Amino acid sequence: MDTTNPTGPREPATSPEPTADGVRALVRWAATLEAAAIPEAARRRSYLILCDDIAAIVAARDEAEVAALQVRMAASGGVAEATVFRGGRPRTDRYSAAVANGAACDWCELDEGYRKATCHAGLYTVPALVAEAEATGRSVEDVMRALTIGYEVAARFARAFHFKKLTLHPHASLAAIGAAAGIAALRRVPEAQFLAAVTAAATMVAPGPFNHAVTGALVRNVWPAAGAWCGMRAVDWAECGIGGLAQSPYHVFVDAFGAEARPAEFTAGLGGEWAVGDGYHKLHACCQYSHSAVEATLDLLGRAARRPEAGAIRRITVETHRLGQTLDNRSPATTLAAKFSMAHIVAATCALGHAGAEAFAGSTLADPTIAGLRERVTLAPFLPEQAWPLDRPARVTLDLTDGTRLQGECLSARGGPDRPFSTEEILAKIGKITAGVYPAMAGVAQRLIALDPATARQSWRDTVGEITGVTA
Repeated sequence: MDTTNPTGPREPATSPEPTADGVRALVRWAATLEAAAIPEAARRRSYLILCDDIAAIVAARDEAEVAALQVRMAASGGVAEATVFRGGRPRTDRYSAAVANGAACDWCELDEGYRKATCHAGLYTVPALVAEAEATGRSVEDVMRALTIGYEVAARFARAFHFKKLTLHPHASLAAIGAAAGIAALRRVPEAQFLAAVTAAATMVAPGPFNHAVTGALVRNVWPAAGAWCGMRAVDWAECGIGGLAQSPYHVFVDAFGAEARPAEFTAGLGGEWAVGDGYHKLHACCQYSHSAVEATLDLLGRAARRPEAGAIRRITVETHRLGQTLDNRSPATTLAAKFSMAHIVAATCALGHAGAEAFAGSTLADPTIAGLRERVTLAPFLPEQAWPLDRPARVTLDLTDGTRLQGECLSARGGPDRPFSTEEILAKIGKITAGVYPAMAGVAQRLIALDPATARQSWRDTVGEITGVTA
C-alpha cells in the first residue's frame, strides 16, 4: 500500500462516500477503455511486464515447494484449458493454473513492481489473466488491454489507501483486486458487474502481515495465488448477481485495516498517466527495498583494487531508508527470509559479487562465510531522508581490519522509471531465464514489445503454443 506518497499529500476522506465515488469513476473508466486509447509507450510496457512476469514464473520451476504445489494443483484440477509455465505445456483448469502460476511468480523475487506505492500490480493481474485468456481464446491485444486496466486499478487502490507503518503485505491485500479487474476487463463485463466484482474482491483480501516476508513464512509466496483465485471467482459471482458495494473498499481498508483513504488517487491523471509506466523491473533476486544497498555494495567493490576477503572485513554499515530498515532479520531460516534480510543481501553481495538467484539458494543460509559476514552488518538510517524518486537510497561502508574504509552510495536503484533498465536488458533477463525451458520465449517477447500487428491479432492460446513449443 502507499507508504511513500510520491504524488504528494491529498486530503484524506473521513466518510465512505468520497472513496465510493472514486471507485465508481475508476471502474467506469476501466469498463469502457478500448485498446486504441492506450498509447504505444504504455502498450510496450504492458507487454514487457507480461513477459517479465511469465519469466519469473518459469524461474521458480525447480523450487521444491513450487513443484509440489503445482503437481497437487494439477492432480485436483479439471478440464485441461490453461498452461502451468514449468516446462512443456502441462494444462489444467484455468483456476488451478492461475493458482499454480501465481504461487511461482513471486517465489524468486524476480517479478516486477510498482514504484509509487508498495504494490506488484503485474503479479496481481498476470496469473489469472493468462489462464483465462488461454482458456477462452482471447487475442493477444485483449490480454494487453486487460493487463493495462488491471494494473491501473491495483496501483490506484495501493495509492488510495495510505498506511503510516508497513504492517500489511500488499500481496495479501491487493492481489484479488488486480485479478478481478483484469478478468472483468478481459471478459468485457458491463460496468455494474465490473463494479460488483472489484468491490467484492476488495472484501476477499487477507490481512497478511508484512513481517511474514522478513521472517520467511512461505505462506507469503502463495498470497498472490489465493488472490488470483478470489479475483476470478469475484467476476464469476458478479455475473450471477453477487457482488460488493462501492463503499466496500473503504470499510475494508479504513474501518477494518486502519488505513487513511485518499480518494483523489483513484482518478488523478486517469487516462493521461499510466501506472504501467511507473513500474520497476528487477535483476537482483531480492526485495526491491534492498536494491540500492546492493548497488552501493557493487559500487564500492568495483572501485576497490580487489574484492576484500571476508576475513578482512571488520564491520559493514548499511545506511538505508525507512523501508529498508524493516529488513532486519540477521538469521534467515528460509530462502524467502534471506531475500528480505538486509544483512544476508549485503553479506552475499560482498562474498559473491552479485545478488542473483544463487546468492539466496538454500545452501547460502548456513554458508559460514556469508553467515559470518551477516553478523558484522549494522543497519542505520540514511539521513537526511530523501524525496521521491530518491526515497529508497543506501550507503554501504566496509571497515577492514587494516584500517581501510570502502564506501559506496546509491540514491535510487536501477529498474524504476527514473533509472530504467533498457528493453534489451530486460529481454536478456527473460531470455536467460527461459532459454533452457522455452527457447522461443525471447523471440515472442521481442515481437510483442515491438507491437507487431500480426502477433497482436493472434489468439493468446496460439501464442502460448509458440512459447512452449507445444501446439496440440
